[in-house]
Amino acid sequence: MSDAPVTHIDPVAFAADPYPVLAQMRRDAPITYVPELDATLITRRDVIHREEKRTEVFSSLQPQGLMTRLMGENMMRKDGDAHMIERRALFPALSPRTVAEHWKPMFHTASTSILKGLNSLEECDLVADFAMPVSAAALIAITGLSDMSFAEMDRVSQHMIDGCANYAGDAAVEARCHTATALIDAHIDAMWDRPPPRSALAVMKDAGLPKDSIRANIKLVISGGQNEPRDAIAGTVHALLTHPDQLALIRAGSADWGEAFAEYVRWQSPIGMSPRIVAQGDTVEDVTFEPGDRVFLMFSSASHDEDYFTAPQTFDITRDTGPSIPFGAGPHFCAGAAASRCLITEIALPMLFGAFPDIAAGGPAPFSGWAFRGPTRVPVRLSPFQ
Repeated sequence: MSDAPVTHIDPVAFAADPYPVLAQMRRDAPITYVPELDATLITRRDVIHREEKRTEVFSSLQPQGLMTRLMGENMMRKDGDAHMIERRALFPALSPRTVAEHWKPMFHTASTSILKGLNSLEECDLVADFAMPVSAAALIAITGLSDMSFAEMDRVSQHMIDGCANYAGDAAVEARCHTATALIDAHIDAMWDRPPPRSALAVMKDAGLPKDSIRANIKLVISGGQNEPRDAIAGTVHALLTHPDQLALIRAGSADWGEAFAEYVRWQSPIGMSPRIVAQGDTVEDVTFEPGDRVFLMFSSASHDEDYFTAPQTFDITRDTGPSIPFGAGPHFCAGAAASRCLITEIALPMLFGAFPDIAAGGPAPFSGWAFRGPTRVPVRLSPFQ
């Protein structure tokens, strides 16, 4: 392993709120080995931003990594030409133009229907009742798995990301992940000969990718494309409702939904880290890495780096979020970023607050996770439907 200084963590406390420990790491040991995770964590923004691009040292190729073993070898676990071939094959389904022209009207139609379903409720859980189905409807369309239900999409995504973060080796978590991937494979098989136009399944088939690669990449799209928008929708709403001065700025036209989303994903990173394996020995910031070392690039910590963000623990939609890297910064920058931004900032947030202008927080909203993070529930009181 690396010769980085050692920092111990309480895994339960770290999952409940990783930010105090990450702040301590940035201050005392910005590159540190954590025995409980069997990984060396890189926590400062500049170092992450630089080293993420050096894939010859910090490689994404992890044949024995959790994601590869559980989901297959997708493009996130490839570098160089192998990565770009698959990324280009998927791009027609996720390009900004496709999102604006093809997916956005579908997002709007689905969200309208889901909002009408809330009309009879005086209160609800925004995670389960709004953010989850909105995100699932979008993802079902994008993947092309048209026969999948909202609940199935949410369940398989959650069970896969739980599996990919299962560094403690919990057998029950791994079993649920295998059940989820088997269900996705069954839905891929069912749609194989009739993929919806411009869907991920259709464009990757048209590009001639092998079926195993298509399966793995659809699982990748699902693993990030459900929980991250779901959590960002519900989390941003919670942040605005509990910071009414910030919501007032948007309603007054002094800020917009895009700024609220950008600040939320800086403040509570839905994607907390990216795992890498050291491919060749090197020294970074006086820490020596050996081939085979496991490294976590902590995006969540980068977005709280005090060198760039004053009072980083404060939710402030007026701050400059440019230096944050919630979607990564290198060749593995999130391929679905345009779809996520459109769904959240052009559809979900403005439509929800437009439909329920007097929506109010209804109680505590617990957050969980460090590799993937979001609210587990967001209770709200609803106003009359508009």
